[in-house]
Amino acid sequence: MRKVVLLMVLSLTLLQACASYKPIIDSKGRSGTFNETRAEEITDDKQHCEYVAKSNTSKLKNLNTWLSSPTLDTHYSNLYRKCLQGRGHSVLN
Repeated sequence: MRKVVLLMVLSLTLLQACASYKPIIDSKGRSGTFNETRAEEITDDKQHCEYVAKSNTSKLKNLNTWLSSPTLDTHYSNLYRKCLQGRGHSVLN
């Protein structure tokens, strides 16, 4: 019974983590990838990266990544962050 409750709490925590990840982006600086700032495209990039992360994440991947990560990141937040960085944004968290 305790294992079931613990598993439910972990599942709810992971679902909360997916919904609440808000990247902190330094919109003034440049990431080094581009010669000019990419801040004017941040809204489109955030929407696109959120879609990509949601489309390629499952609860099991989130759980495995979360349990093995020293910083308690989920698979969703890792994908979201890497997508934004790949588009030239400087993500601080």
